[in-house]
Amino acid sequence: MNEEIGAPGWDAIDQELERLYGSQEPKHYGTLISYALGGQDPLDGISAYKAESPIPHWHFVTYGFSELYEKESEDQEVSGFGFELTFRLQRDADEEEPPAWALNLLQNMGRYVFGSGNVFRSGDYLDANGPICLGADTQLTALAFAEDPELPAIQTPNGQVEFLEMTGITGDELEAMQTWNTLGVLGAAEEHIPYYITDLTRGSLLRIPPVAEKIRQGAEAEGSSTGFLFVDQLAWEPGKSGWFSKQPSVVKMGAKQAGIIAKLLLGRILKGRSLTLVGPDTRVVFEPGQKPELKAEGGEVRIALDDQAASELSRSLAPKESVVPLPSVKGAAIQIVKTQIKDSDGNVVKVIG
Repeated sequence: MNEEIGAPGWDAIDQELERLYGSQEPKHYGTLISYALGGQDPLDGISAYKAESPIPHWHFVTYGFSELYEKESEDQEVSGFGFELTFRLQRDADEEEPPAWALNLLQNMGRYVFGSGNVFRSGDYLDANGPICLGADTQLTALAFAEDPELPAIQTPNGQVEFLEMTGITGDELEAMQTWNTLGVLGAAEEHIPYYITDLTRGSLLRIPPVAEKIRQGAEAEGSSTGFLFVDQLAWEPGKSGWFSKQPSVVKMGAKQAGIIAKLLLGRILKGRSLTLVGPDTRVVFEPGQKPELKAEGGEVRIALDDQAASELSRSLAPKESVVPLPSVKGAAIQIVKTQIKDSDGNVVKVIG
């Protein structure tokens, strides 16, 4: 069917996988109603190959982030979003069918990209705010992205396509990636997660002393590569002065991300770099400065901090309801508000703060 309608992008992906898996016929899961015609699944298909090395696992590959059929985008160098996702999931040696949740997870990644326009790149991470496999007893609650170690970028008639592998990570591994960098953390734990294979049963890699020490040293030497952080709960309230009361200017942020912001301040400001928080309607930029000060214009707030103020603010920020004065900035504070974690049905399953 692909040959009848002309799918040079699809054929190019198939050729690369044939190089890796030879004549193996993958389990393939197509989409009945295309996304363009109102279907729920944005990806045209997902193939799952049975890989045996270095341990038995499913190797999933998507079709749909790149241009599979005719060229439609203006960028002649890149095909569609420029990548396809892969996912390696540990399997039992006698397992014959890949789990449906993994297919749903990949389609959810498609919905995120097609809905937001945000694309994934090697070194990115994504907080799933819960188990990556719903209902599973697993510590993996986030995803990291790196180049698939067996699938280099390819040139197709519609432009270049990279193969980005996503791997499940724990909450503290996500924090380590934020305070240092994703590829550094994955590299430090490489022998424990070969080929970035996801194992739902594993514990945190930071519990392995040599891995934790490599990550600590890397973060201390290089600081954080996270220059931008998307914060759902972020707002700015200018101060007000009256005859009988004076209300300080307040940056509001959610308790869930207060802790990681505290660590990022040290990894950015003390290394001479800025940290930008991006919310629905507000943008807050922390930047190194000779002296602490705050400037606000429109929806952007700029807060300059010297090393002492950054360290003091970092020590004060915690994931609990509180009002923290900005060090050495009169009439300004950061307010930490509760964060509600909700499930896919909108039910509150956890409150932080």
